[in-house]
Amino acid sequence: MNEARPLTGAMRSDRRALTIDEYEGVGGYQAARKALKEMSPKEVTAVVKDSGLMGRGGAGFLTGLKWSLVPMDDVSPGPKYLICNGDEMEPGAFKDRYLMEGNPHQLIEGMICAAYAIQAEKAFIFLRAQYFEAKERLELAIRDAHKKGYLGERIFGSNFSLDLQLHVSGGRYICGEETALISALEGQRPVPRSKPPFPGVSGLFGRPTVVNNVETLSNISHIVNHGADWFKGLSKTDQGGTKIFGVSGHVNRPGLWELPVGTTIREVLEVHAGGMADGYKFRGLLPGGGSTDFLVEQHLDTPMDYQNIQKAGSRLGTATMIILDDKTCPIGFIANLMKFFAQESCGFCTPCREGLPWLARMLYSFDRGKATERDIDILQEQTGKIWIGKTYCAHAPGAIEPLASGLKYFHKDFMDHIEHKGCPWS
Repeated sequence: MNEARPLTGAMRSDRRALTIDEYEGVGGYQAARKALKEMSPKEVTAVVKDSGLMGRGGAGFLTGLKWSLVPMDDVSPGPKYLICNGDEMEPGAFKDRYLMEGNPHQLIEGMICAAYAIQAEKAFIFLRAQYFEAKERLELAIRDAHKKGYLGERIFGSNFSLDLQLHVSGGRYICGEETALISALEGQRPVPRSKPPFPGVSGLFGRPTVVNNVETLSNISHIVNHGADWFKGLSKTDQGGTKIFGVSGHVNRPGLWELPVGTTIREVLEVHAGGMADGYKFRGLLPGGGSTDFLVEQHLDTPMDYQNIQKAGSRLGTATMIILDDKTCPIGFIANLMKFFAQESCGFCTPCREGLPWLARMLYSFDRGKATERDIDILQEQTGKIWIGKTYCAHAPGAIEPLASGLKYFHKDFMDHIEHKGCPWS
């Protein structure tokens, strides 16, 4: 295992999944054995908490702290659940797919350790419906882990048992929100739930439940093996570990790279992605998928961590950048994202159900030459009205982020559409 790249260092170059024997050959399942035979559940939670691991799904909540909120021992007798969120429908994101297809046993081992820490004897991987290859590889990995005795009854001869089930999602973006995911897993309409109560107290079937992202859980075995200080030392900032960064768009080498947390945007874009493709110039990017704010050239030296990206005016999110170039219309770019988010609304609250389709139609009116300057003012006004605290969940506010920042950085493009009575790029 490459300790500088714990998540991807052992992966095969031909993109085939590691077999269980290959995974064990690089130290696989040693962390699960250590946790179950040498550590208490509280000690596993403590080392993850001390490591500072922040959720890699977008919200960035401290993983160990999330686990510590689950009532333990006799406080809440009865079943507890662990759910891995493998839905990954954020536009521009493909890092979890890479991990599940390349090293599914790493995820399974992380889930064994996490389930043990919260004393959950039932776990689920909630998988995006379109991830056919990941499904096949996870199913095989789960079967092989059962054959070895790493899943099922009395794992490693301990008193801990774990039943792990793969659940293929019906395929909606809103299922990435943890409470909507729980509702879907129960067979209900995937509508987010009000909080409190939080899932750690009342989640799946009303029982304590922890939902973690694929990348988050894939880190757990390495933290258990090497300790909190080692994990902190991987980072360039005080936010520990590595992160899988991605770039899509007109660059020379679109793809994914595991790099220290705190690597600058410029390094990811210019060194690892090879810079802009011939004939294209950089205009901006969404740093963490389609539901984050634009950053522009003045932000290229910003370290890619949760705190610094927030200071720059956006969110780290999934850390999978979508690049805007000088030959792509930013209004059309934003309109396509708005259309996607409008389609994926659960329909529960009015600002999201009615507001997002209306905003998408307004944005497309710029392309058709129907917009006026007053429309820019209306768009700006709505960015404050469809926002956190004014909608039932964060879906609509996330959809608003590219629009709000687009109005800030690409105001001239909006005006050009009005003056040309249509899109200057078409």
